[in-house]
Amino acid sequence: MQAFILIQTEVGKAAAIATEIAKITGVRTAEDVIGPYDVIVRVSADDVAPVVKEIRQIAGITRTLTCDVPEKSANKN
Repeated sequence: MQAFILIQTEVGKAAAIATEIAKITGVRTAEDVIGPYDVIVRVSADDVAPVVKEIRQIAGITRTLTCDVPEKSANKN
């Protein structure tokens, strides 16, 4: 299963949080961005729920939104 996780962080913490998230098993990419969300994460795992749970425990994250990618649309790379 694949998903994108859109994350809002406390001011000034996006880059450090993206770096920390990138180390989590199942995370394919974690990028700090400019816009309504501060970090965008791409996850690929049999079950994304444990990955999301681990991400949500990181200090400085104020809100997350998980967007599952339908299996037929998922890029297998």
